[in-house]
Amino acid sequence: MTPKCWITWVLLSGLLWNFVAPGKKTGVDKKLEKCLKNHEKIIFFQDTFNLFISASNPINHSRVHCNGTNKGQRSEQEKKACIVFIKQKDTVEEILKEFFPQMGGKDSSHLLRLSKWYIKNIDTVYVVGGKNCCSTLCDFTASNPLATDCVNAEDDFNPPTVEGSCWVRRVCAKKLCKNPDKEGDLCDKIGINIRYIINLTATTGKCYDCQPSKEKPKKEKKVEEKPLTENGKIDPAAASETMKVMTNIAFTMNETSAALSGGEGVQGIIKKITETEEVSFGYSSPNDHLSIISDSSVLQSFSRSVSVSIEAMDKARSSNLSDPFIAIIRFTNMAQDEKNSTVLGDEVLGVEMGTVIDNLTDPIGINFLNMIYEGIPSCQSWNGDGNLPNWTTDGCETHQNGTDITCQCTHLTFFAILLAPPNQTISSTDLKNLTIITKVGCGLSMFFLCIVLFMHFLIRRTKATDSTKILINLVLALCLLDLLFLINSSVAGMKNAVGCKVVAALMHYSMLATFTWFAVQALHLCIQLYTKGNIVINRYMLKVCLASWLTPSVIVVVLLVLGKYGEQVIQAVDPSENVTMCWINDGNVHYIVNIGYYAIVFILTFTTFTVMLSWLCINKKTKKDDKPVNKTEISLMTVMGLCCMMGVTWGFAFFAYGDLQIPSYYIFTVLNSFQGFFLFIYYYKSRSSRAPKTSESDNSTSASRTTTIGPDLLGLDNPYINVAGK
Repeated sequence: MTPKCWITWVLLSGLLWNFVAPGKKTGVDKKLEKCLKNHEKIIFFQDTFNLFISASNPINHSRVHCNGTNKGQRSEQEKKACIVFIKQKDTVEEILKEFFPQMGGKDSSHLLRLSKWYIKNIDTVYVVGGKNCCSTLCDFTASNPLATDCVNAEDDFNPPTVEGSCWVRRVCAKKLCKNPDKEGDLCDKIGINIRYIINLTATTGKCYDCQPSKEKPKKEKKVEEKPLTENGKIDPAAASETMKVMTNIAFTMNETSAALSGGEGVQGIIKKITETEEVSFGYSSPNDHLSIISDSSVLQSFSRSVSVSIEAMDKARSSNLSDPFIAIIRFTNMAQDEKNSTVLGDEVLGVEMGTVIDNLTDPIGINFLNMIYEGIPSCQSWNGDGNLPNWTTDGCETHQNGTDITCQCTHLTFFAILLAPPNQTISSTDLKNLTIITKVGCGLSMFFLCIVLFMHFLIRRTKATDSTKILINLVLALCLLDLLFLINSSVAGMKNAVGCKVVAALMHYSMLATFTWFAVQALHLCIQLYTKGNIVINRYMLKVCLASWLTPSVIVVVLLVLGKYGEQVIQAVDPSENVTMCWINDGNVHYIVNIGYYAIVFILTFTTFTVMLSWLCINKKTKKDDKPVNKTEISLMTVMGLCCMMGVTWGFAFFAYGDLQIPSYYIFTVLNSFQGFFLFIYYYKSRSSRAPKTSESDNSTSASRTTTIGPDLLGLDNPYINVAGK
């Protein structure tokens, strides 16, 4: 190189040079990226240092483009060019440390090594190499015959034949690497962000994609082992803390990826985001290490995989993180939630990118292929709050195809596929029908119950009997239960944990109170039978009310303190049709408290119901009135009135099992839809009856009272009075 040329380039470099720092995020420095995008001509010049400058280039020629078309003569004008000086690197140590585009040789080949950014954003680049290239670079024009042959896969091209001579190649990088060869021999050692290698001296243009279809990280990072729970499971709260330290791990990493290990049952992978492209991770068994998958076509060879969308990558790169990353940790021994939910494969996946990623239109994909399981799968997530997982279907969709399960989730957090036992799920059609019937039935029942309360408190003219007072208390409890059920789903949809617990506790209380008043109705009839229609108990109604309203409250307060109320999902065969409500979130508590409580009530009420029916039959046989009796009407109204007053119909729901489960649910919802109506009929027929006879002792301070039985049942005479008189 002549002294004049040296002086020219030194001065130009001194005025215009820009220091190039490693491009950790994209494989290209931001200043260099601006230079490459804002200039028409891009020149890579093989030299002994890394540098880029902006220079002027006089052009007066017929431009030949990569697609072979001629754009015609251009007037002579100043056109800007971005000239990138690239230090030739041949040693392994130099190549592996470099983020900058690389030029070097292997055997007799001249190689250009580029990151994916260049292939995506640059159509054409001029590559200058060899010796004595100062004059070529100073007076660089496309009229140079060596610069008009574009290196691409379709055309032959004449490599330099003079050893050490200056050569120029115009490389159509985007077109050449559209369908690259995979993992050629030249890909043995490449830089951190280098993905493509172009052989500049091949007779036919060659581009190699050096990113393997699948790879496992060569480095391993240790994360703190998680403390175990009493039953030897991983503590969920500690697992949540593990995901929060991924940012620090990514910041201290020198590698682009690393395997993560946190003791038995905790394995994962972390990868720095260098380019905006979809990335996947796969593994074949719960004990297999996770692999990075660059070619989506090989995902089918893994039984489990996680695919992170380009949209999620863009959100991570646009955050303020110095080192955007994606981390996935698999927990195969995590403690169960309060509902003891069954997790498919006992695998919980935590996905973290160091920033909030949600509301994705292109969701995260989680695939479990060729799985053997029993139950109905449901993709659910947990936000990491609390000491135990609180799984929810919000933001996740479940797609089931035979033995394959795909989850699509719009946010990042902990994920798992929960399995609901088949006998705990119903078809989507049945669930929808039962929901509609129940809501309409509750509304109808509540309407008639409100009428009863209106008639009793506002337009009643006679003194209420004890039987009527007990009935009104039952109506109050049942009306509160219907109201809370109608608003339950709306409160659950608000996703307010405190509000959901309050509604669940109140609805449980009203249900237990309703059960209690069913038992009181039965007990009251039994006492009337025993006393031949006269009850003499000190402060009878006060004791009955205190016992009936306070007993359920004790149970509810205990369960509230234990945290047994919350969101409950009613599983359908199609997970998208699941219904969420506020209720007891522990199945064992439900069976012990509710089933056990009602079982005791049912024994009392059903026994009383049976006895009362037998009395009614005796009543019809001993009736001496010549007035004809409509037996059909008496039979239907009597049975339904007794069933509703003592809650016998609830047994259809609590004791439904096996093949009779769905029919029992339909019978229960339909009959209970008329519960308020029949109680209204009973009250309407009884309101015109006389006030009960009472006799008090001469001592006015005595609380003893004699009470006859209240109004007859649906117009019938009291059957047990006649029986007792015999």
